[in-house]
Amino acid sequence: MQLDRKNSTVKRLALVIAPLIGLSLILFGNLAPENPKITYTLAIAILMAIWWITEAIPLAVTALLPVVLFPVFGVVDGKTISAMYFNHLIFLFIGGFLMALAMQRWDLHRRIAIKVLMFFGISPGRILMGFMVATAFLSMWMSNTATTMMMIPIALSIIYKLEEILGKVKLGTYSIGLLLGIAYSASIGGIATLVGTPPNLSFARIVSIIFPAMPEISFADWLIFAIWITVLVFIAAWLLLLVMYRPKQAWDGINKEEFKKEYQLLGKAKPEEKIILVLFVLMALLWVFRSGFHIGFVEIPGWSQLFDHPEYINDGTVAITIAVLLFIIPSSSNKGERLMNWETANRLPWHIVILFGGGFALAKGFVDSGLSIWFGEQLSGLAGTHPMVLTSVIVTMMSFLTELTSNTASTEMILPILAGLAVSIQINPLLLMIPATLAASLAFMLPVATPPNAIVFGTGKLQIKDMVKTGLLLNLVSIVITTLVTYFWGTLVFKIDVNSFPDWAMTISGGG
Repeated sequence: MQLDRKNSTVKRLALVIAPLIGLSLILFGNLAPENPKITYTLAIAILMAIWWITEAIPLAVTALLPVVLFPVFGVVDGKTISAMYFNHLIFLFIGGFLMALAMQRWDLHRRIAIKVLMFFGISPGRILMGFMVATAFLSMWMSNTATTMMMIPIALSIIYKLEEILGKVKLGTYSIGLLLGIAYSASIGGIATLVGTPPNLSFARIVSIIFPAMPEISFADWLIFAIWITVLVFIAAWLLLLVMYRPKQAWDGINKEEFKKEYQLLGKAKPEEKIILVLFVLMALLWVFRSGFHIGFVEIPGWSQLFDHPEYINDGTVAITIAVLLFIIPSSSNKGERLMNWETANRLPWHIVILFGGGFALAKGFVDSGLSIWFGEQLSGLAGTHPMVLTSVIVTMMSFLTELTSNTASTEMILPILAGLAVSIQINPLLLMIPATLAASLAFMLPVATPPNAIVFGTGKLQIKDMVKTGLLLNLVSIVITTLVTYFWGTLVFKIDVNSFPDWAMTISGGG
């Protein structure tokens, strides 16, 4: 009761203080006199961040603020900003959740959950490790968002099963740790490969445009370097989650034999379960092999190349295609029904869809106002600073910047600025650009920071404060790891001499 009163007081204070901070910045900040939009956007971002963290008003309502404030302050027009609330990632989210709801409707999630528990064992550490390893490995090769959407229904079924067996009290906050583990490992795994996450692809494209004479960074080069950051941050995340969310009571009285009996009680799989499982696997395969792979000299074409315009097809296309099939394929157990109905679909977390859109809208404001560029330009005063200090500052800034903006948008805007900064202060551009790219994936604090964060938040099993307190610690650990690995290992892999300026960087192209 006392905690509720405390939370209520914090919310009331935030409701007043956040607008006052934003207004003060607008009236007295004047960050860039020639472009007031930069100040306006930062003020709006601070207001939204405080209200999101404190949940002063419903999260989805805070997410709608850009629709009002960006047009009023002349940052982005209403038509453009409204369009940010529905894009292919939103549809991937909707399609993935519809698949999860279909699994629940026919009890397929229980069958999968018991199988997973029988495979991994039933200790908290083993279950967490199993889910995190699977998620991290998949996200090395496919969309982090799609990977998370695949893992969430299985994780939720495990949570429901454990609640049923142990009770919510004995399970404690373990379910929060498990869901955060999936979100974090999706982002962490994506770091390891050039195709694992959009910022990595942006880096490869931008650096080749700006520095055409630079030796190519191959898939293998990146993997040899980045896998150590993935492994170290992964271990740190697993240990942190286990320490923070391990159940306080031992899980006595449950063993694999119990689960075998439970599995037998489920009986034979219903036809609907088999069809949904086939569709689930098909969706995963279509996601993995949509765009193909380019590994060294080997190129594996994606299935989207079969179409006249493969660039028109994305992960959202796949998710909605499978979701539509769920509403078309008839049920053989319940005559006259389909695998999915709208009554079940209405359980979609629409507030998270709006929250997701609010993150995209805010990112659009950062880019269009010039605030992303302004953040990059603040680093120009660091000329002459020790390279390791410079790297750590860039990683820290990028990590926290992407808590409120799209990591891809931030990368696209910041990398050209860092390239110019590197040339002006005569430091190897890779020493700035690579850690900035990695840091774009190290945003663990807010639902809007990355799609995996938003998806796990959409389960309704955790609160913003859970994400913030855990994510802040992991952010700080990740910043240290990324800085040290880049400086001591990255310089060897990419042949970076911290004391000399490379010949290939002498001329900077006008692209990017």
